[in-house]
Amino acid sequence: MTVSRFLPQGLIVEARIGCDVQAPSKKRILETVGRLLASGAPGLTPEGVFDRLLERERLGSTGLGHGVALPHARMAGVDRALGAFITLEAGVDFDAIDGAPVDLVFGLLVPEKATQEHLDLLGFLARLFSNSELCARLRRECAPALVLATMTAPEAGAA
Repeated sequence: MTVSRFLPQGLIVEARIGCDVQAPSKKRILETVGRLLASGAPGLTPEGVFDRLLERERLGSTGLGHGVALPHARMAGVDRALGAFITLEAGVDFDAIDGAPVDLVFGLLVPEKATQEHLDLLGFLARLFSNSELCARLRRECAPALVLATMTAPEAGAA
């Protein structure tokens, strides 16, 4: 998959978006994101995805700063990139680089051998979430359809 300036088609769908999620800890956030991501491919389990996300998180926080976290992992059994997104009811300490609590979380799984695609998607998502106007809109919108429309709008990728 070539990553353009737009969110790749099918990376995120309404069924993998959660709004105003109650998750009081980093572990609960990763469990929630793991559950959503596991729903995107047959054979994945929420526990297996959680374990991979947690394993990656132990290498260093995926908290980008400005209230955004991007937990991610490469995983066997995944044949295409999968994304999940949640907004949190309240900010949570995620050991982010700036120390700010996280309230926007985009989880990413890519096929185990997709090293370059993984790096390209991480770079794209980091740029996407550096757009403070986009993040402000995502914090206000609490319906998966609105969140998806906001994230996939052409102007979202123009950050």
